[in-house]
Amino acid sequence: MVHFTTEEKSAITSLWAKVNVEVAGGEILGRLLVVYPWTQRFFDSFGNLSSETAIMGNPKVKAHGKQVLNSFGNAVKHMDDLKGTFSHLSELHCDRLHVDPENFKLLGNMIVIVLATQFSREFTPQMQAAWQKLTTAVANALAYKYH
Repeated sequence: MVHFTTEEKSAITSLWAKVNVEVAGGEILGRLLVVYPWTQRFFDSFGNLSSETAIMGNPKVKAHGKQVLNSFGNAVKHMDDLKGTFSHLSELHCDRLHVDPENFKLLGNMIVIVLATQFSREFTPQMQAAWQKLTTAVANALAYKYH
């Protein structure tokens, strides 16, 4: 289990309160699909993913990105029980969707990049360290049910 200090929890929750989940979620998932194009295979039903413009403007990418980031918000609320919080999603992604757990780390990197872009002045090295710790812990929690 990952232990978050009071300072790390405070840094994470204070920044999270400012995140526009709809905007950031779409950008995060869009970037994942552009930067790591092999991840697109999990989103065949999303329609046109043929270019950066198509991906970043795709309403299904934006909607699912919002959903993903809303789920990530549970990590902010339950930093002390990430495995329990993401148990159901871990089973879903492992057993039904067959997502490579490495993709969770890639998604975490996109979260950090987008937050750094959107909150450049506030996203100090200490803030980045706290968020990197959280995204890594969430990726590990999501990979927990894999065999």
